[in-house]
Amino acid sequence: MNIRQKRDDGGMKKTLTAYLRRADEGTLSRLLVEASILLAASRGNATAILKDAAAVYKVDTEAIGLKVKQEFAAKEKAKKEAKPVVPGTVKSRKAA
Repeated sequence: MNIRQKRDDGGMKKTLTAYLRRADEGTLSRLLVEASILLAASRGNATAILKDAAAVYKVDTEAIGLKVKQEFAAKEKAKKEAKPVVPGTVKSRKAA
């Protein structure tokens, strides 16, 4: 579903209203569950609440964490490879 926001059209309120009117039952259900989890997390111990929610919905947070770490490591490796060291740019110290 693609809802575009027009600048003169009332902003986010109208955009969200249009999205909710066109959303199917499954999307609305997911939206309510996610909003409830975020609301609960904002009022209490966010880490514990989010971990409990992940356990209830059988989300493997360790696998997700591992994948994210691997992606960040790959990005760092790509950055290091993209910036080759040019000889002569590093000055060596002379012995005293």
